[in-house]
Amino acid sequence: MTAPLWQPSPETIAATQMASLMRRIEAEHGAQLHDYADLHAWSVDNPERFWSLLWDDFEIVAEQRGGPVLEAPDAMPGARWFPEARLNFAANLLRRRDAAPALIAHDERGRRRELSHAELYRRVARLSRALRDDGVEAGDRVAGFVPNSEHAVIAMLATASLGAVWSSCSPDFGFQGVLDRFGQITPKVLIAADGYTWNGKPIDTRSRLAEIARALDGLETLVVFPFLDDAPSLDEIPGAVAWDDYLDNPAEDIDFRPQPFDHPLYILYSSGTTGTPKCIVHSAGGTLLQHLKEHRLHTDLSAVDTLFYYTTCGWMMWNWLVSGLASGATLVLFDGAAFAPDSSVLWRIAEREGITVFGTSARYLAACEKEGLVPGRDHDLTPLRAVLSTGSALSHESFDYVYRDIKDDLLLASISGGTDIVSCFALGCPIRPVYRGQLQCRGLGMAVDVFDDDGRPLRGEKGELVCTRPFPSMPIGFWNDPDSERYHDAYFATFPGIWAHGDYAEITPEDGLIIHGRSDAVLNPGGVRIGTAEIYRQVEKVEGVLESLCIGQEWGDDVRVVLFVRLKDGRVLDDALRDEIKATIRANTTPRHVPARILQVKDLPRTLSGKLVELAVRNVVHGQPVKNREALANPEALSLFEDLPELRD
Repeated sequence: MTAPLWQPSPETIAATQMASLMRRIEAEHGAQLHDYADLHAWSVDNPERFWSLLWDDFEIVAEQRGGPVLEAPDAMPGARWFPEARLNFAANLLRRRDAAPALIAHDERGRRRELSHAELYRRVARLSRALRDDGVEAGDRVAGFVPNSEHAVIAMLATASLGAVWSSCSPDFGFQGVLDRFGQITPKVLIAADGYTWNGKPIDTRSRLAEIARALDGLETLVVFPFLDDAPSLDEIPGAVAWDDYLDNPAEDIDFRPQPFDHPLYILYSSGTTGTPKCIVHSAGGTLLQHLKEHRLHTDLSAVDTLFYYTTCGWMMWNWLVSGLASGATLVLFDGAAFAPDSSVLWRIAEREGITVFGTSARYLAACEKEGLVPGRDHDLTPLRAVLSTGSALSHESFDYVYRDIKDDLLLASISGGTDIVSCFALGCPIRPVYRGQLQCRGLGMAVDVFDDDGRPLRGEKGELVCTRPFPSMPIGFWNDPDSERYHDAYFATFPGIWAHGDYAEITPEDGLIIHGRSDAVLNPGGVRIGTAEIYRQVEKVEGVLESLCIGQEWGDDVRVVLFVRLKDGRVLDDALRDEIKATIRANTTPRHVPARILQVKDLPRTLSGKLVELAVRNVVHGQPVKNREALANPEALSLFEDLPELRD
């Protein structure tokens, strides 16, 4: 068995909330739980007992819980959790109301703003009253075109307090990207900033806001808060109202409106790179219970913690981060480029704020290593006890980097799930070791497995990541999908009654998980399935390579592997570097993984949440259209892959 990179001490394990839950299950239900595997099996085999225990342990604030925990437990989709319960999501996130900091907001301009739990409650009360007076009711949509600031959190909580539905995009979305999303859900109110800063450049969004407001059917109110400027003029946005004016009321208390457990809370969006984005509707109760499980048990989060995640309001990790308020934690927000004004900005913030749980993307950690950053040497990270990573597979080398150059005694949790479930299938585990290149565990209460093409479970082999039983954070459905046809086709068409997530994965001998890439991007040269992440891990070891993107090009009667690399400034892809890349891949994988062609490009296209878009590149290389370029942060990069002479022979 592989040696672990990190092992929690017996004292650390015993003090975790997960260990406490195990002791309670043993005492109350007579189960013998020797380790995490036993706990996970019990949680999956006893879903009603498990989720009922969590409701009690987490002290869910609710008007009522009611009798049954799970209705139609064999229906997937179709199962209903806590069908008689009535609760309010915002009430659970705003139950701490003291003077301790709730939100600490930073941006790349160096500004810092702090709100206590008490002040956050007061500001939400005023916005909630304003929205209520504006006619916002349960089920209405409130949209946010917002940077990651305290305003976004206040707006979401005020919306949820009324039982209305929150949906947000970050302000770097273009006009069509916003319309493709908000145009489908017809918000009654739009809340937005006057602009934002990205990589040192101020970007005024007021003219775009005016255009968006004119195009949104049914929009009644546009509220604009100052972010780029302290006192922006709103003259060019007809009918817009300033944030301070809108919140100018004496409300001190919030009239939380309880709703059913499966009442809509959020609308999130698929990446939209293959067509108009799917509008994925998530429930208040399912989101709350799942996030509390992932925070309290898998991250051991509590009211003494300071939680940070580098994200925008257009990525589900923002929703995940904000739920940290339900555990009483302090949240640190950051808006801007991760390396602006310099490459150490996030680590300086971690030191200043005493961040205990630092969340980011695999891409960011790889970039830190490429930049030669040694945060553990250059910053006091004494309070830091966990680093979380998601967005793509965390390479083996990034595991080494974290333990070598950030801190050797912490939980490194590579986590994976998605917008589809607004949560995770695989997570960290504070009572288990960390193994190089592996996600530690399948989430509690999640019947996660890996299937072959015939629907048979696999161990130690690669296959489709699935979930075989219902879980609370399954989407309610898609917006404007009355017969649930698109919802069914997205997740249940591959294996009837089984959630197929679209990831190509492997369960390891250590009972961890490895994600090898998206199933629809899997390469198939000579009939052998290869996950793109397997190649990326090797390529990005090579000095001079910043990042890479791999596709399968149809060639003759087969598929050949084509690799695109973005290099450090001044580096050129010559024969020596090309040979080094091939040798590294061959030595650490198989000859099948070695690309038939390697090409240098200046940029790689990615979604607005930073994920590389292999399918879009594959379409361009094959002369096929890319349906929704507005979904990309840098759509101009696609032109770099058009009609390349190196791919004609």
